[in-house]
Amino acid sequence: MNLATKPDNAALVVEGGAMRGIFAAGVLDAFIEQQYQPYQFAIGVSAGSTTLIGYLAANHGRSRQILLDHARRTDFLNWRRYLKGGHFCDVSWLWHASFDEVPLNIDHYLRQQVPLFAVTTNVNSAKACYFEVTRDNMHQLFPASCAIPLMYREFPLIDGERMTDGGLADAIPVIKAYEMGARDITVVLSQPHGYRKRVSRLPVLMKPFFKQYPDLFTAVLNRTHRYNQALDFIAKPPADCRIRVVAPPVGFAVGRFCQDPQQLEAGYQAGRQTGLRHVTSSQL
Repeated sequence: MNLATKPDNAALVVEGGAMRGIFAAGVLDAFIEQQYQPYQFAIGVSAGSTTLIGYLAANHGRSRQILLDHARRTDFLNWRRYLKGGHFCDVSWLWHASFDEVPLNIDHYLRQQVPLFAVTTNVNSAKACYFEVTRDNMHQLFPASCAIPLMYREFPLIDGERMTDGGLADAIPVIKAYEMGARDITVVLSQPHGYRKRVSRLPVLMKPFFKQYPDLFTAVLNRTHRYNQALDFIAKPPADCRIRVVAPPVGFAVGRFCQDPQQLEAGYQAGRQTGLRHVTSSQL
């Protein structure tokens, strides 16, 4: 779908963050409650993409239910399985099990004609790929967007190309939204205002695991720079672009692999209240 010819587009961008996505789940449920949908398209990364499909399908509470139930099962997160050579995060199981057990109104998503683009990272080129979600590709696309390298031991295939977590190449695709013609962009982050990603020593220790994929390892090393570059764009957008930020409160307690139901529920409620405030301020 060609959106670049519409420079007045409004777009919704949702960052990933695994279980930290419970905040976005609350934000987007608030949007559904208020029938707030002013966007022409949306872009989601990893958990942000699966949360967005629930919003665009108008399935209130779906993402909350999945994160509080399916994502807390050992079928999804399992250290013992990982130490035996299996997945730590079985994102394929999570997508398919939740699709089978929690209603998702794909017909509504298709009828409302607000396309969702899910971000993946091409394993060989290490470039970000932006796929429009369809009925035909979603069962391959969502697991691929969420497939954290090493934590998920496979590289899912999309159009014959091996893919991994979209957050590796473009964790906050706000610049992409701008390039696609959006000039009013709402960004839902998984970290509080003022957060900056720091350079970690961990990627250097991971180098042996990427010996067959040198470009992908380079992307791992450059991830901090690209992440902070997106934050810089958000802080100082071009003169013809307005960016609205929806972010967790300072002290947001939910971690990437949080399993505490009380913390997750508190994270959801923080997102919902923040979402309601955002709707109110946007309508003034």
